[in-house]
Amino acid sequence: MTRIGFIGLGNMGGGMAANQAKAGREVIAFDLSAEALKRAQEQGMRGRPAPPKRPRMWM
Repeated sequence: MTRIGFIGLGNMGGGMAANQAKAGREVIAFDLSAEALKRAQEQGMRGRPAPPKRPRMWM
């Protein structure tokens, strides 16, 4: 399964992240808004209040 991270779930990011989750991808969503994170989790995403300090990169 493809893993995707989104930073910011506002008007644009929230819709793009939701579409990726609907397509069956694992979405890890980051946002400062608790409401946005709750909405993301209801749509099947994993919500986080902040990205990791040192993210792992795959190429």
